[in-house]
Amino acid sequence: MASFFSSDEALVGAAPVLHLASGASNPSLVEGYIHPDFWSVARLFKSLIPSPGPGGAALCIYHRGRKVVDLWGGTVDSTGARWNTDTASISYSTTKGVASTLLHILVDKGLLDYDEPVARHWPEFAYGGKEKITVRQVMCHEAGLYDIGSMVDHARRMLDWEYMVRALEAAYPIHEPGKTHGYHGLTYGYLVGEIIQRVTGKKFAQVLEEEISKPLALDGLFIGLPAAEAHRKATLQLGGLQGHQGGAARTRAYLAGINRWLQLVGVPVDLREAERALIPHGIDEVDFNSPEFAAACIPSANGVFTARSLATLYATLAGGGEMGGVRLISEKTLHRASTVQNRTVDRVVPFPMQWRLGYHRPFTMGLGSGGIRHGIGHFGFGGSGAWADFDRNLAVALTLNSGVGTPFGDLRIVRIGTAATRCADRR
Repeated sequence: MASFFSSDEALVGAAPVLHLASGASNPSLVEGYIHPDFWSVARLFKSLIPSPGPGGAALCIYHRGRKVVDLWGGTVDSTGARWNTDTASISYSTTKGVASTLLHILVDKGLLDYDEPVARHWPEFAYGGKEKITVRQVMCHEAGLYDIGSMVDHARRMLDWEYMVRALEAAYPIHEPGKTHGYHGLTYGYLVGEIIQRVTGKKFAQVLEEEISKPLALDGLFIGLPAAEAHRKATLQLGGLQGHQGGAARTRAYLAGINRWLQLVGVPVDLREAERALIPHGIDEVDFNSPEFAAACIPSANGVFTARSLATLYATLAGGGEMGGVRLISEKTLHRASTVQNRTVDRVVPFPMQWRLGYHRPFTMGLGSGGIRHGIGHFGFGGSGAWADFDRNLAVALTLNSGVGTPFGDLRIVRIGTAATRCADRR
């Protein structure tokens, strides 16, 4: 098979280190190190730290298998406590890329295949006309099972794994599977997660630790945060959306306004589908900062990550599935996982996501310098994101605890990613 991955060009010698701050009392200052070739990324990152006001962030970048950026700064909560080198943050839909990678590893091990029916491994899933839905259709959002609003009586059900599995078993597809695609914003993780549990006979968190965290020696990659690690978690600073009081009503009104505008200008998208996929009843009453939410297993939405762990994972993928002598996944399987499955406008998201298997295209500014032709990643509500660029052998990960943005991050991760690609191109 012809490879589309660039060669692992080694950097000569150790990357120089620039300390931007050390033990500084000003929480808006940034700590860490950066290769001089990526200095413009450091300046941009510093501008993302809220000042004044609570909020912090961490950024990690690998190029050609070497760490060239490892920065953090700001605060972890409203008291002004500093963001530390090991601080981890809930990263919402960025979690989906991690969960997807875990399933790809199991495909690589021969435990299942993308074109097998899900019901072959999860027999109860076949109910309601779902017997022919394939693993591939689940992973590229073509299964028609995104309408969480019809599956649960309250958003708190998302914290109950067994309830969500039974709800998906009883569900009927909202469209013919494989004929179109709609972002499974909240149901995706349970679908992929239960497949993982069925083929391994183990709990999701255990498989994640055994197949990714331990082999790569990661410092913080949790989906279902252990109590012993809870002290490392940053508190989300959501302003008026804290606990989402009134947030759902405002979001519905916002979507309705955009929907009217889209219909007026003739765009064939109905954002009511986004409401069905992303705003189940009672979402206002779910406290995303609660220990219960972080401890639950929600592979669509509640991964607690350090930027360093995310970047290490995606750097391994950017290098063709191997880094530092650790082979995580074969290049052949990674090629299958990263092949674009659909290019049309999504039913839930009003633009083409170019879904791969569990990943979308990494968004940067421009198709020339700064653009990514061959890459995979996933961004999240609140601004986080992580991705791999195969052509540049480049990986970028951003975690943070302030801001809201969209279900696919916001301009912060887009600007950081664009700056990183341009720095890589200049090397």
